[in-house]
Amino acid sequence: MAETLSVKINAPALFERQLRARMRKKEYGFIALSSSTEAWQQIEERYQVTRKCLEIILRFKFPVHCATKSPLILRDLDLLKEIDKEAILPQDLKDKLNHGALITFSFSTLDEEIAKIFEPGAPTPSKRLETLKKVKDEGFYAGIAFIPVLPFISDSYEQLDEMIKTAKDVNADYVFVGALTLFGIGKKLYYKVIEKRFPDLITKYRKLFRIFSYPSKEYQARLESIAKKLCEKYNVKYQIL
Repeated sequence: MAETLSVKINAPALFERQLRARMRKKEYGFIALSSSTEAWQQIEERYQVTRKCLEIILRFKFPVHCATKSPLILRDLDLLKEIDKEAILPQDLKDKLNHGALITFSFSTLDEEIAKIFEPGAPTPSKRLETLKKVKDEGFYAGIAFIPVLPFISDSYEQLDEMIKTAKDVNADYVFVGALTLFGIGKKLYYKVIEKRFPDLITKYRKLFRIFSYPSKEYQARLESIAKKLCEKYNVKYQIL
């Protein structure tokens, strides 16, 4: 595991060039923050790279979808409120959505002990739910991504039921659920944790993933089917639109 963290302090300058070019072409698609890494890590408090990017997004009036686990996003609600009001939505979404800022909190489990194993150092599930409530109280369109649920660990019907019910209880605007994917070094590290903490599941995992990075199509279909039915049960919107 890496013991250092690199900060792309020139990211805002590069980002501004890209957005300026898109703005000139009037290509106002949603910008996804945290699509590959957490944009509100603790180090962001010091360097404020994400905040500077949000300032640029606001200046050029782009809509944004923020995916996070971090309460640090509360620091930036002032900018996100302005983006929510000022953003120019892409043409194909203008009749479907009236928000320029979306905020999604991600979970693999609601179990605090399981979360410590698979998300060491991340804010606890209860802290994320608390932050979501505050975001909702500020009037944002916000929801929950249960992605990835963990096969044989947090994907039972009962656990999914608890997840969707919890989303309803905290007044989430939407929920979506996704399966675990395993690539490269991430797969090796994940399997090490399974071998150490859940050795009885190794055979099941190897069968479920076989030679692929995704679980079987049957597994994915089952997961989505259950999630949709539970969303109907609790009257929660499945997916953002």
